[in-house]
Amino acid sequence: MNVRNVAIIAHVDHGKTTLVDQLLRKSDTLREREQLAERAMDSNAIERERGITILAKNTAVKYKDYRINILDTPGHADFSGEVERIMRMVDGVLLVVDAFEGTMPQTRFVLKMALEYNLKPIVVINKVDRDFARPLEVVDEVLDLFIELGANDEQLDFKVVFVSAIDGTSSYDSDIATQEETMAPVLDTIISEIPAPPVSLEGELQFQGALQDYNEYVGRMAIGRIQRGIVRLNQMVSCIRNDGTIKQFKILKLYSYLGLDKIEVEEARAGDIVAIAGLADINVGETLCTVGHEEALPPIHISEPTVEMTFRTNDSPFSGLEGKYVTSTKLDERLYREIQKDVSLKVERKGSSDEWRVSGRGELHLGILIENMRREGYEFQVAKPKPIVKEIENVLCEPYEYVQIDTPHTSVGSVIDLIGRRGGNLESMSSDTSQTRLIYTVPSRGLIGISTDFMTATKGYGTMAHNFLEYRKMENINFGSRTLGVLVSMSQGKATAYGIGQLEDRGIMLIVPNEEVYEGQIVGICNKDEDLAVNVCKMKQKTNQRSANKDSTVVLKAVKKLSLEQCMEFINEDELVEVTPQSIRLRKMILDTNLRKKIDSRNNRGE
Repeated sequence: MNVRNVAIIAHVDHGKTTLVDQLLRKSDTLREREQLAERAMDSNAIERERGITILAKNTAVKYKDYRINILDTPGHADFSGEVERIMRMVDGVLLVVDAFEGTMPQTRFVLKMALEYNLKPIVVINKVDRDFARPLEVVDEVLDLFIELGANDEQLDFKVVFVSAIDGTSSYDSDIATQEETMAPVLDTIISEIPAPPVSLEGELQFQGALQDYNEYVGRMAIGRIQRGIVRLNQMVSCIRNDGTIKQFKILKLYSYLGLDKIEVEEARAGDIVAIAGLADINVGETLCTVGHEEALPPIHISEPTVEMTFRTNDSPFSGLEGKYVTSTKLDERLYREIQKDVSLKVERKGSSDEWRVSGRGELHLGILIENMRREGYEFQVAKPKPIVKEIENVLCEPYEYVQIDTPHTSVGSVIDLIGRRGGNLESMSSDTSQTRLIYTVPSRGLIGISTDFMTATKGYGTMAHNFLEYRKMENINFGSRTLGVLVSMSQGKATAYGIGQLEDRGIMLIVPNEEVYEGQIVGICNKDEDLAVNVCKMKQKTNQRSANKDSTVVLKAVKKLSLEQCMEFINEDELVEVTPQSIRLRKMILDTNLRKKIDSRNNRGE
């Protein structure tokens, strides 16, 4: 059977995973009675809730006499390392672009990588059924982007298919009236445009893992394309490690992919994308060869983390009340399991303490890990995310990001002021009839905690997308810290409606009556730039005199509920987020009110 290997790349929410669904449905892949859920490739619960792809997924479809291996890649910048490694496994890409939004920062990033790897591009203009869709203008935007990124003549001669992935229709024409309920234009274009894998069945085995998977039964697995020869179950092979050493092992499991299934196979041939298990500590980029014919493939670059957080065991007064796994041993085991399948993540235990430095590609990357652990029953605390600073040629450098902002004309001044205070440099500005597009370069630390301020500045109508650009010299500027203080509980017990009601003019509350709180817990956002110790457990004093408003009902303002990501952005250096399966609480590192005041006064005096 003829083979084609293709990756689907795009900016977040431009419809990659929905398109894969339709390719599975409209090809000859699924069994007659097999049902396909919406966004079937997003198997993780968080992926389905948020509508994003977190880790790359691979599948294959049968169409005519071809087997088309398809890799669905993440669209969010925090998971861009996955996209980069996938480029080594495929011979072409489907660049999916929203017919209304057009090219976005991640479109630029993924296309740049595809062009660098000299992959054949096919442009898919998705969501042509959307209101105010402008497919032909978007094609021109894509062409401009190709030219800007230095595409050669062959790459500029790309084919375009217009689709509505949600409706399962496609056409070679931009006119929506020509859309038909078929994916044949996409599949036929893949067959005609994407070259067959440049591999050889002759010769000895050569395989390189570009992705990792893990399960408790077979351990770590390498996923990649067989570059040469044939691989068989139970075959002894040599693994050329990234450090140049050689380790021999037996292939215990060999998996192929078709539709929604991961299938155990006896053998696989050059050009196939497979998963291989048998070496417990196999890493991305290592080459598997026939014993005695060791020949390494070029190394695979793994993007370095740019943001780090401190994870620690929960030592609050409520420790162990809600979580199933609370000890340092359990946390250590769980973090170890995570790095078995996520090579962009780094975990380092801080000596013998119950703290770990966890580094990732961004706040979302780390936030997804925290949310997954929380749902699995883990209880722990995390500190404020910090960009990773490096010394390059004796110069202290920090990560910078390429930022694209689309905002209504009325909010441009507010946005420019906000990003300017965050250390941003305005690179370009352009306008159309309804919106202004601003392109910035901003230090990563200037983007931490910006979401709420950005939504306020644009009244909820602005969009901001960003991805890592490069390391630059660190500027000695303090920006990005919270402008308001917090209300901190000075006692432990149940919050009362009376106690909360007495404090509502001091700020916005984060808790409700009858909620259990402890000393040092953050219970509200102060309306001034100072922290206040408050008593939310205060009871109304009882007297033997009848009050005029004795029987009146206490009416409280609505509380502000912060999501996990908002909590991570909100906290300062002296605060923590307490994460349990049932609750997300904010707290001060030092819980004792008097001790905290003494330390704060010393710091203010510069001692």
